Amino acid sequence: MAFISDRLARIKPSPTIAMTTRAADLRAQGRDIISLSAGEPDFDTPENVRDAAKAAIDAGHTRYTAVDGTPSLKRAIADKFARAEAAAFVSGDGVDKPRGFLTHPSVDNDVWVWGNLGYVPTGVAGAIAGPDPIVDLVYALGAQYRANGTFVMNSKTAGTVRKMKDADGRFLWSDGLAAGEPARLMGYPVLIAEDMPDIATGANAIAFGDFHAGYTVAERPDLRVLRDPYSAKPHVLFYATKRVGGDVSDFKAIKLLKFAVS
Repeated sequence: MAFISDRLARIKPSPTIAMTTRAADLRAQGRDIISLSAGEPDFDTPENVRDAAKAAIDAGHTRYTAVDGTPSLKRAIADKFARAEAAAFVSGDGVDKPRGFLTHPSVDNDVWVWGNLGYVPTGVAGAIAGPDPIVDLVYALGAQYRANGTFVMNSKTAGTVRKMKDADGRFLWSDGLAAGEPARLMGYPVLIAEDMPDIATGANAIAFGDFHAGYTVAERPDLRVLRDPYSAKPHVLFYATKRVGGDVSDFKAIKLLKFAVS
């Protein structure tokens, strides 16, 4: 016990507490004192803050926050980054964000050269007359990429494509056999990306390729969050930053379906 007592004896009183106590003593003697020690608001807690605190208590938010952050805030940040990254991977301009694969020049696949994405025309401006262009798109991709091929399109385009049938009346589209499995088109998985363009004249509304080989994402694992309780009182703002880059790395691995005559 002596060892513990010696250590406690060496602990000095807090200077801030000492100043606060001294100011209180002088104020009790009738002195006009302005204390610059411990900060404390000289006004009542605003009504909206009291209401928010009461609502939080009534909702049961009275436990310590998880070590890695509030779950709802983490979900909101993750959803925000997911939407921003998905848009950038398709159409980002490369300035403080990934460069989207659709921002690269596209040329008819018959005259394709490196640095461009090859496209297959549907043969009809702003429309597709049948399944043949889908078949042509699949086989425009080299066999080494086709084995890992994936279709990418938005929901509106998917709604059009899933109605297509082959010459025997069989649908080209099939839904996933189990929960969480993607739908398939001609046996290849379909990724629904709402940032892909709608079907329109000249639009590259469908992509098909091995995106693992064709598109490279560079990402720093750290996510920084800055808490700002001052700029929007009584609300608290959170600024989250993440470093992500991306661009086409193999122009042979991605092909486009262009809704045009040629």
